[in-house]
Amino acid sequence: MMVGDAVAILIRAILAWALIIAAESVHGALRRLLLDPDTTFALRQVSVGVAVLIVFAVTWTSSRWMAVQGTGALLGIGLLWVVLTLAFEFGLGHAIGMSTRQIAEGYDLSRGNIMPLGLLATALAPWIVARLRSRTAA
Repeated sequence: MMVGDAVAILIRAILAWALIIAAESVHGALRRLLLDPDTTFALRQVSVGVAVLIVFAVTWTSSRWMAVQGTGALLGIGLLWVVLTLAFEFGLGHAIGMSTRQIAEGYDLSRGNIMPLGLLATALAPWIVARLRSRTAA
């Protein structure tokens, strides 16, 4: 693969991630607008499930356009998305006055928070979608 091709794929992957974050931000805004801001713990858990569906939907629709091939590259894109997501979450959290500790609590599995599972799904989404697409193409 030529360097120009790799850069194009990276740009497409970042644009796909931006679409994921935009869709998840709309999802979060609608949740806050339509539901009590102090929603129950169970509703926040369901919200992570919906976010995972958003990740997979965007990944499915953008996977051919991104043109990522190979297990390592697919997992690399997923890892990039996780890093970008964490940077976004912590950056936005700090921008609205949350402490690092408050933000990190959302990722604490020992407290029943399943955000880390959402991040795992995000990391694996490009690879899983590629596997599913290869099976449906066969």
